[in-house]
Amino acid sequence: MASVKIAILALLLVTLQAKLIWSDEFDFLDFEKWKHDITLAGGGNWEFQLYDNNRSTTFVKNGVLNIKPVLTEDKIGQQAVRAGYTYDLWGGSPADQCTANFFYGCSRISDGNHYINPIMSGKLTTVDSFKVKYGRVEVRAKLPKGDWLWPAIWMLPRHNEYGGWPASGEIDIMESRGNVGYPRQFGGGPDTFGSTMHWGPDYFTNQYTKTHAEKSASSGTFADDFHTYGVYWDDKMIYTYLDDDSNRVLQVDHSAQSYW
Repeated sequence: MASVKIAILALLLVTLQAKLIWSDEFDFLDFEKWKHDITLAGGGNWEFQLYDNNRSTTFVKNGVLNIKPVLTEDKIGQQAVRAGYTYDLWGGSPADQCTANFFYGCSRISDGNHYINPIMSGKLTTVDSFKVKYGRVEVRAKLPKGDWLWPAIWMLPRHNEYGGWPASGEIDIMESRGNVGYPRQFGGGPDTFGSTMHWGPDYFTNQYTKTHAEKSASSGTFADDFHTYGVYWDDKMIYTYLDDDSNRVLQVDHSAQSYW
């Protein structure tokens, strides 16, 4: 189960003063701020969870947003997951419309050879509630522990100004894995997280390997307690950090040349 609190600050470069422009302390799940992805698309790489708007998977409790995976069979039954069921996410109103149809994301049929995604989870975005160019984003989160979990805190463009992914960029503040003991050479488990920038003309020439760094816990894992995962961005550099601005993870200087 992942738990998060979020604050966004815009940096006013002219006056060198920070101004809080967006935050959430999660006294309740504010649908004016958060939008659920509703899809079976699996992130474009056949991940086996489905995203829905459901209070069993995304809920607020004691000032914390919880994101919890549950078994799809708990909703539709084990046999339906395996065969003889059509899972329809098209929706019938603007509030429950499917958000991604690629990779059969709005409708799947189980037939014995193809299964319905066996895990239900949640993905929440702020695409409709705020956007920022330069500033600081901090997310205080406790990461999940458990096999096949992939917690992530991303920043994506509201508009693809330079073209489709990854040409318009992606800033991954934090990506980790729940698998305890997952080999460090393959990214590690909840004791490690990575920060990455995705960019380049197209999918096949994504240059993320040049802008990727990882951080490991000094002891235990990032699932043991809350930590602050942050990114600072201005017209000269982008850097991510853990807990404190001086504890940097990824730092990219773009003052001398552009990504193109």
